[in-house]
Amino acid sequence: MGFTIEDMLVVSQEKYQMDLVAGKNGWSKSISWILLLEDLTIIRHFSGKELAVTTGLGFQEEEKLLSLAEELNSKNAAGLVVNTGFYVKDLPESVISFCDRNDLPLLTVPWDVYLADMIKDLSIRIFLQGSTDEQITAAMIRAIENPEEPGLYRNDLLPWFDTDGTFQVFLISTGDLDKMDTVERKRLTYRIQLSLTNISHNASFFYYDSCFVLIVNDIDEPATLQIVEEFLDRAAKRLPDYPVYIGAGSQMTDLSSLHISYKRAKAASFVALRDKKHLVRFDDMGILRLFYSVEDQALLNEMSTGLLKPLIDYDAEHDSEYVRTLDLYLKYDESIQAVASEMFTHRNTVMYRLKNIRALLNTDFKSPDEKLALRIACLIRNM
Repeated sequence: MGFTIEDMLVVSQEKYQMDLVAGKNGWSKSISWILLLEDLTIIRHFSGKELAVTTGLGFQEEEKLLSLAEELNSKNAAGLVVNTGFYVKDLPESVISFCDRNDLPLLTVPWDVYLADMIKDLSIRIFLQGSTDEQITAAMIRAIENPEEPGLYRNDLLPWFDTDGTFQVFLISTGDLDKMDTVERKRLTYRIQLSLTNISHNASFFYYDSCFVLIVNDIDEPATLQIVEEFLDRAAKRLPDYPVYIGAGSQMTDLSSLHISYKRAKAASFVALRDKKHLVRFDDMGILRLFYSVEDQALLNEMSTGLLKPLIDYDAEHDSEYVRTLDLYLKYDESIQAVASEMFTHRNTVMYRLKNIRALLNTDFKSPDEKLALRIACLIRNM
């Protein structure tokens, strides 16, 4: 997850007397680079995750320092470090309050800290962590694609993750990620990462196969679900132009099972996108879990199209809704009124359609096995 505010504090609390004053909920934000600034000019070039450092020379008045915090927040910056004790004696309460409300980390270092050395030191750490993250991403992808060859990924991930522990995959999509150019998608990547809180090095986040992939390690499911739900709340506010849909895979034990959680997250993601639901958990998908786990697509097509072909052909020729009528009729336990309400049509129309459906399928819906087979065929077709 990159070099985070938490990482920086671990390194800098004693070495540079750094203190986190506000925006504590943003402790897991990762930092792309560190920039020293004394006015707002350079901020227009920010693309996300930058950490701003200032002596306060250009922000001595409360309103100017508040404007700086507001601009950084609008550009999805990682945080702000203020060199206090000379130009800025104490941080104004308005700035502290703003940073707390927006989870923007606000940090201080005393005036006698030499900023050039601090920035150089932390910049090197950011670069090294970035290189490590690239290696982790490559190993995670190998674990997904080649689970039967642990030699390709296990040793690479062992220093960073509990490879014998639990893993859970979440796929995050907006529905059109593969249509974005690289720059737009990279900016969206930063914005999404900034909305993910309370996870850092027990997780991996990257773009793969038209989705953003979030893999969490050794976090219990209630805590993970809370993280995802909080992310959705933040994303609704911070990413109003991007509808976010998440498919959650099952929590699996051991790195060798990561690919199973990924495949299940893929199925849940498909349902989330199709039904426009912000979060779909594979474990809540009922009998659909079985069908989405079948890799023999030809078999699924046979089970669906084979039984429903007379209705499919009739609908295609007459622009009717016989397949959907049958689906709802079986779904609602043969309640004609429920079907009529769902389809916004008269019950007599439903009864007429069912009469024709019985004739086309040569069935009277008396056999439980026959009804089950038709229900399954409809479910598969809906997939």
